[in-house]
Amino acid sequence: MSNELLTILEYIEQERGINRETTVRALENAILSASRKSIHPASELKVRIDPPTGKIQAWAVLEVVEGTPNCDQLTIERARERFPEVQPGDKVEWEVTPRNFGRIAAQTARQAIIQQLRKAEKDNVQELFADRIGQILYGTVVSVEAGNIIIDFQKSQGILPVKERIHDEQYSNGDQISALLLKVDTNTSGPSLIVSRTSPNFVAKLFEREVSEIHDNLVTIKAIAREPGKRTKIAVASSDPRVDPVGACVGLRGIRVRRITDELGSERIDIVPWDEDIRKFAANALLPAKVQSVEVDEEKHELRVIVADDQSKVAFGRKAQNVRLSAKLLGWNIKLCDENIRSRGPSIDEQIRIAAEKLADAAGISTADAGKLVAAGFVTVDGLKAADLDAVAAIEGLNFGEVSAAIARLKD
Repeated sequence: MSNELLTILEYIEQERGINRETTVRALENAILSASRKSIHPASELKVRIDPPTGKIQAWAVLEVVEGTPNCDQLTIERARERFPEVQPGDKVEWEVTPRNFGRIAAQTARQAIIQQLRKAEKDNVQELFADRIGQILYGTVVSVEAGNIIIDFQKSQGILPVKERIHDEQYSNGDQISALLLKVDTNTSGPSLIVSRTSPNFVAKLFEREVSEIHDNLVTIKAIAREPGKRTKIAVASSDPRVDPVGACVGLRGIRVRRITDELGSERIDIVPWDEDIRKFAANALLPAKVQSVEVDEEKHELRVIVADDQSKVAFGRKAQNVRLSAKLLGWNIKLCDENIRSRGPSIDEQIRIAAEKLADAAGISTADAGKLVAAGFVTVDGLKAADLDAVAAIEGLNFGEVSAAIARLKD
């Protein structure tokens, strides 16, 4: 065991950077705790490992007495065999190493070494990564377990939980991956680094990486709204009037934003200029729809946005995604109205319902089918007339026969 122990201590010190004295003290305590009953009945015991040789010994602290001793005492005659000057009442350290102590100590030492390594690694991870929370880490996929991706970040392993994965992204062992560090959890038995690819801040850090003006604080990201894997809206502003914030983020021929969309699996990114005037900001947020006017209800924290009838479909977006993300970006509720109807219901769902009823009446189809069409982005009669039949047929649960007949009637 001595040579093996010395080899392990050397490895821990050199490769893992853990102080040898710290490891030796931990091993001594672990061996004493596991072996107390087999060493000696004395109440005060010690285990010592000699670092140069790896030899393990057990010692009892005993009181020197005249007469018959108890388990915590030693006769003066025995004591003077080793300590000639000892007197009654003195305490001495007396070696009590059992004959089979090597086997017991070896087994305990192995377990203690593993525990010590784990604890030291957790402490090192905390020290190395605590100040990197909110930054992007780059690693290699080690395995996929129940949908969770285990990643090697060289200094430690991390986990990308299912809920932090972009939908439909697939990874295999050995793939390179980047993710945002959410937190360091050293109390868990698994990987300590919890990372995300769905966080809006992940997109912000990608822009900071690709856009030098953001890194240099010439351009600031004011707000982000994201539906991971589908679409992100980002509002930017410039501290220098000579710098176009949107153009800086897009890059020459779109190269900067294209790198980010590639990283996100072709997730669509809308970059809009931020404005202190909430009306202008709302009009920018709803791009590419053209907004006619914006009315502000401070009490309800609500914006009533008026658009032309032919812009209603664009403003809503497919499955109301555009208006939903715009509301998140602004931090306001949005009531979307066309130029003829200046008030809709209090929610996006209500707006969809009203639009569906209007489309059902105009096209002569059921309200249920009209609702599915509106949710898919076919909000107006003109939009339905111009619809691609293959796209309509792909809408789940739609009575395609009835709707295709209605489109034919509308075109006639």
